[in-house]
Amino acid sequence: MRGRLPARYAGAMGQRIIHVDMDEFFAAVEKLDNPELVGKCVLVGGDPKGRGVVSTASYEARQFGCHSAMPMATAVRLCPHAIVLPVRGDRYGQVSREVFEIFERFSPMIEPLSIDEAFIDVTGCERLHGPAERIARDIQAAITDELHLSASIGVAPNKFLAKLASDLDKPAGLVVISEQTIHDILDPLPVTKLWGVGKRAAGELARLNIQTIGQLRCTDPAILADRFGQAGEHFANLANGVDDRPVTPDGQAKSIGAETTFAQDIAELDELRRILSQQVEQVARRLRRAGLKARTITLKLRTGDFTTMTRSRTFGEATDLTDTLRQAAKGLLAQWSSQRFAPLRLIGITASQLAGGGGQLSLFDNGEDRARERRIDQTVDRIVERFGPESVQRGG
Repeated sequence: MRGRLPARYAGAMGQRIIHVDMDEFFAAVEKLDNPELVGKCVLVGGDPKGRGVVSTASYEARQFGCHSAMPMATAVRLCPHAIVLPVRGDRYGQVSREVFEIFERFSPMIEPLSIDEAFIDVTGCERLHGPAERIARDIQAAITDELHLSASIGVAPNKFLAKLASDLDKPAGLVVISEQTIHDILDPLPVTKLWGVGKRAAGELARLNIQTIGQLRCTDPAILADRFGQAGEHFANLANGVDDRPVTPDGQAKSIGAETTFAQDIAELDELRRILSQQVEQVARRLRRAGLKARTITLKLRTGDFTTMTRSRTFGEATDLTDTLRQAAKGLLAQWSSQRFAPLRLIGITASQLAGGGGQLSLFDNGEDRARERRIDQTVDRIVERFGPESVQRGG
């Protein structure tokens, strides 16, 4: 195919991870069900007359500047001739299951990232299915031939590199990164290609005259640690192609969260605190029900102009206690509001870095206050289980 990057695979020994990302998935399914949409600008998402957002923009619509997570009203202004369609979750879920059934032919080690994206660990599958590149090509061909859809695929020694590779040649591309080609491929790329490097971190790096991954790789780790703390070590590892996270088959959640989009922007801080407190209650109950505890809690805020901000706090030890999580969330909200307060269209909270814990006491639970918190949580959980979430309203 014209414009394709050549697939590169050196046959190096070690772990082999495939990342599959379905191309314009929601829009592609709509085109599959209605061939008259092929070649046209398609926007799948919410109502442009309200506060709907774009879930998927077809590649034709992207040429006009439309993209996912954009307000639908903005997308329609950019591309007024676009065909706007509502999200059909059941249908997309059905097709997604068919896609994942193809993955299962090649390996049981599948980690879903979303309805249209997954990691597949094919390490050790060579005897049955051939080398990783052939497996990736077979997966890609099956998706095209059987489902009449396309996917972009990356193959690499770890998850970070595989995901990055799948993004290098969209749509319908296949890029393989071997141990020998890591630096050749990574070094020219902008630092924003690294997980965790957003606009703020990129700005800080630019002040150090670091714009590319190669420049970051050659920077003294002490300088990065001084400027970014533990995140600096994370950036340096990724710049060197190091990522030791295993592929974890679906089973245990990686995060548990709740968020609310308001019909009208909310400017009252007390009302935002009340909504946030309810969200923390919900997240904490779900943690306990799943027998999990969280080490990190992240506050997500979105203002009326669609600017999205996040603030996080990591605990010394994982917790599932409602009051501990609530106080941390309120502290993050207070930190933001003291620096820059603006009316919000969305607020949300996410618990991550999850670990098994159930109801056992942690090292921080040996005091009477912690034991009391846990007794309160257990009592509230029983009441909610029996009478529903509206049956209990806690202060805070």
